[in-house]
Amino acid sequence: MLPAGLALRKIRDSLGLTMRDVENASATIAQQHGSQEYLIPPSRLSDIETKGVVPSVFRFYCLAAIYHRPARELLQLYGIDLDETRADWDASRPAKSHLVRLEMEQDVCEMPVKLDPGFDLRETSDLGRMVQQWGTVPFSLLSQMASKDYTYGLIGSEDFTMYPILQPGTFVQVDESKRVVVEGQWRSEYERPIYFVETREGFTCCWCSFRLNSLILQPHPLSSVPVRVLKHPQEAEVIGQVVGVAMRIGNLRSYELQAAGGFPEPKTNASLSLAESLKAEAGLDFQSVLRRKTSG
Repeated sequence: MLPAGLALRKIRDSLGLTMRDVENASATIAQQHGSQEYLIPPSRLSDIETKGVVPSVFRFYCLAAIYHRPARELLQLYGIDLDETRADWDASRPAKSHLVRLEMEQDVCEMPVKLDPGFDLRETSDLGRMVQQWGTVPFSLLSQMASKDYTYGLIGSEDFTMYPILQPGTFVQVDESKRVVVEGQWRSEYERPIYFVETREGFTCCWCSFRLNSLILQPHPLSSVPVRVLKHPQEAEVIGQVVGVAMRIGNLRSYELQAAGGFPEPKTNASLSLAESLKAEAGLDFQSVLRRKTSG
C-alpha cells in the first residue's frame, strides 16, 4: 500500500495542497454530508501517505473529491480495477434471477463477446446474466443503447410465446420506464406493445392486459402457447416494454414436406400445438408460417 500512498502524496503536491488544506476541505465535505467519517486530520493523511494505511471508504471519497480525480483512478493506485468486477461475478451465484445494471461512466461501452456456456438458451432470460466476457467498444457508437432506462433480454430457444413476431433467439431491448400496460384498439398486431415480464418461472415476452388484480399474459395466436392469468405483482411483474429487437430470419429449418407444396400433418397427435411441433421438428421458417396461416 506504500506506493499508493506516495502516489497520493504526488497528486497533492502537484495541486499545491498542504495537509491543512486537505483537512479544511474534508471538514467542509463532512459538514455537507453530516458525518465526521469524511474528516481527514493531518495525522491520518500522513499515515495514508507514508505508512501504507488504507483510507476508509468515506475518506477515499473525500480524497477523490478534494483532488478532483475520479474514484476509479484512485482505486487503481491500490490495484483495484473496477473493469475487472465482472470477471469476479462467478464468485457469487445468486439463486434468484435479477436484472443487472451496466456501469456507464466510462468513455467506452462494454459489449458481450462471450456467453456463459452453462446458460440454458431454451429459456427466455436476462441477457446481463448470460454474458461471461465483455469487450470494450467506443461509447459514442452506442450512446442511445447505453441509457440507464434500458435493459436487454434474450428470447429462449424454446420460448414461442410471440412467434412468429419474435422468433426464438431474438435479442430484445426493454425500456424500463414504460412499465404501465397500455390497453386500447390496435390497427395491427405490430402496433400493440410487447412487454418483458418476470414471473416466478422466469422471464417472457408477451402482450399484456389487466383484469382486476391479475395480469393476463397474451401470446401470439399462431404460437398455440396458452394464455396465462397471474396475480400482479405477486406472481408477475412487468419489467418494461420491448422497444427494439435484433432477430435473425430464415434460420429456422423447414418441415420435411410429405407432398410438394403441402405441410405435413402431425405424426403423433392431431392436436399438437404449433409451438410443440416447432420444438419437435426444429422449427418453421417465416415464409412457411405465412403459408400455413393463409391455407388454414
